[in-house]
Amino acid sequence: MTPVPAAPASEVPAIEVEDLWFRYPGAADDTLRGVDLRIEQGDFVAVVGGNGSGKTTLCKTFNGLVPHFWSGDLVGSVRILGEDTQDLTVAALSHRIGYVYQDFAAQLVRPTVRDEVTFAPVNFGLDDWSERADTALAALDITELADRFTWQLSGGQQHLTALASVMALRPRVIVVDEPVAELDPARATEIYERLAQLNREGTTVVVIEHHAEFVARYARSVVLMADGAPRWHLPVADALARTSDLDDAGIPAPQVVAVARALEQDGPVPLTVPDAARWLDERGHRPARARQAPTGPAPTGQAPAGQVPATTRPRGQGEAAVAARLSGVVHGYRSVSGAWNPVLDGLDLTLREGERVALVGSNGAGKSTLLRLLTGLKVPRSGDVVVGGTNTKTVSASQLSDQVCYLYQRPEQMFVKDSVRADVGYFPVDRKRSGADELVERVLDRVRLAELADRDGRLLSGGQQRRATLAIGLAMQPALLLLDEPTSSLDVRSRDDVIEMLAALAEHIRCVVVATHDMHLVAEWADRVIVLDGGRIIEDTDPATLFSRPGVLTRARLVPPQVAQLGATIGMLPPPLSVAELLARLAPNLPDAHLPDAHLPDAHRTRTDAR
Repeated sequence: MTPVPAAPASEVPAIEVEDLWFRYPGAADDTLRGVDLRIEQGDFVAVVGGNGSGKTTLCKTFNGLVPHFWSGDLVGSVRILGEDTQDLTVAALSHRIGYVYQDFAAQLVRPTVRDEVTFAPVNFGLDDWSERADTALAALDITELADRFTWQLSGGQQHLTALASVMALRPRVIVVDEPVAELDPARATEIYERLAQLNREGTTVVVIEHHAEFVARYARSVVLMADGAPRWHLPVADALARTSDLDDAGIPAPQVVAVARALEQDGPVPLTVPDAARWLDERGHRPARARQAPTGPAPTGQAPAGQVPATTRPRGQGEAAVAARLSGVVHGYRSVSGAWNPVLDGLDLTLREGERVALVGSNGAGKSTLLRLLTGLKVPRSGDVVVGGTNTKTVSASQLSDQVCYLYQRPEQMFVKDSVRADVGYFPVDRKRSGADELVERVLDRVRLAELADRDGRLLSGGQQRRATLAIGLAMQPALLLLDEPTSSLDVRSRDDVIEMLAALAEHIRCVVVATHDMHLVAEWADRVIVLDGGRIIEDTDPATLFSRPGVLTRARLVPPQVAQLGATIGMLPPPLSVAELLARLAPNLPDAHLPDAHLPDAHRTRTDAR
């Protein structure tokens, strides 16, 4: 891509919004309320705020989707590179501003990855369409996917394809709604590195983001949205120092900032792990003692069927009843050309009652396939899957649903009725279970959705939809609950709500398995982590041990939470899993020998249940 020098602030801004108001048809309130915002060319802007704050609607005004596609009552103006969006079509604007949607799968319109990436350049008659596609595919390291059908891709691979199709037009401005949604942690970092490179070459980048650590590392400025308007637009260091404002909006500061603020209430704070390590060292904060990581080599192959290495087996696991077992499972699919594409290769796994299992691995590692095999929605090509003593080959998925519940990666797929109450009651009412109505009301109260029970689930915010899907699962009362990316695209407050509810499910569900890229969820909730790579299990352990094994982390494209990285950097082995734990292990060197968990955001409180 030819570098385009960033314009100085005195020249035309990349985006200029003046007194913008917008209300969706039929809505009782305005979604955007008097927005004034100026984004200079060459800036890298993170738009943050809680679910429902107006972030996505605001960004859709940048490329003309509002009001050209999403009609409604609009007052005010939006200008892109000096041109009013109401005077240009969405197609014309796409040359100036590219947009990757939060629902990126809906953005894919062509059969193969290469077709998708070349679609816009070909449609616009650009002579170098092939070169543009090759460059975009190579930039995102997905050239090997070029001839794959988009419906064969994992969610993360679809996301990368959508971004490549936008990059192929080489717009001056790129907007990405949730850049890291459904991406493995290492791939998420690569996406931000690529966006940063585009920014250095002159492209203005706007991201809608809930992950403060990415904001700290890559953004130049931050816009905080609240109640449909920017509360402020500040340089990143100033923005992240406003911890109370961010916490009020459901965006707690990065963990390294939380550590610094717990130790010093005023002054500058570090924004990255290396900065935080230096900050602690300069102030004499060092671990009181270094504990050694588990001895013995990290497993390089698959553990025996259902076994956890003896050094990391959770206490009492051997005595627990079996919830599900996979034996010699092989599964995959044939492409249209007839080629066999393996997904799981001779996999053995035993899940036991009482476990909180996180299933992790890179995009395409087979996590979602494994979950679907456990539900009976798919049956293995060879091998056996037994759930609660029932071989999934001998019963239908409908019959198996009395024992197992699968909550989809995209929550809107769980809603089939016209109200949350009807969706939650669908299974127990259909099965004519006694006390179904009372059960539904108890579940709605449990997930704090009683006031929204008569709303259509598809019209709720992302966090509300996640709670509603958990309610559907609770009402089914399964022995085995399976969740696919339950915290994807949630603000931190909503994510913490999900973690809290998952922890409470132990009262009702015998075993919970979560497929996730969210390492915070792994650290804060799981007591067992299964790492998939190449269709096989390469590690079966606990979170702290996993975060102590750099070889496994690199192979599976996993990146530990900031607090674990910081702990490892300053010599804490095994690394801490929460801010509170890190501070407690520094406690002997602190002026105040004990900092209670109450001083910290809920998301960072020490887990005691899995220790």
